Amino acid sequence: MKSILDQNDKKLVAALTQDGQLSPGKVAEEIGVTAPTVRSRMKNLIAAGVLRIAGLVNPTRTRGLTVALVGISLHSHEQLDEKLDQIGSLPRVNWCAVVTGRYDIIVEIVCSEEIGDLYDFLDKDLSQVGGINSSESFVVMKSRRKWLCLPDAVVEEFNE
Repeated sequence: MKSILDQNDKKLVAALTQDGQLSPGKVAEEIGVTAPTVRSRMKNLIAAGVLRIAGLVNPTRTRGLTVALVGISLHSHEQLDEKLDQIGSLPRVNWCAVVTGRYDIIVEIVCSEEIGDLYDFLDKDLSQVGGINSSESFVVMKSRRKWLCLPDAVVEEFNE
């Protein structure tokens, strides 16, 4: 179930979106509440899965990162939610969504080893998900999106 954000929650999220390192005291000053209120609301939003504080990377300024979009067509729409969950849990997947149009699902993946990771994703990871009729991949050459959260598989590779 989706959480309803009140005006203070929205202001808190907006402040942290601009600068995730703001202290609760600074956020409190910006939105006009007390620091304990900010800490409590942050704790509740995090526990509810509404808010996550994370370091973001600018892929256009980071060598060795490749972003690709993959369009996926399924044999059947009977298990669309299940397929979305399976694909979303694969390594390197940053996000995936059910869409209208030519494809059933669009996936954004982040690769740290250039094109080899994309091949491994298509050949090994995606092939584990049954019911896929076809896929088409698009390597992002240039984007206006400035920041992205790295998927767990890439974070693990960076930690090696």
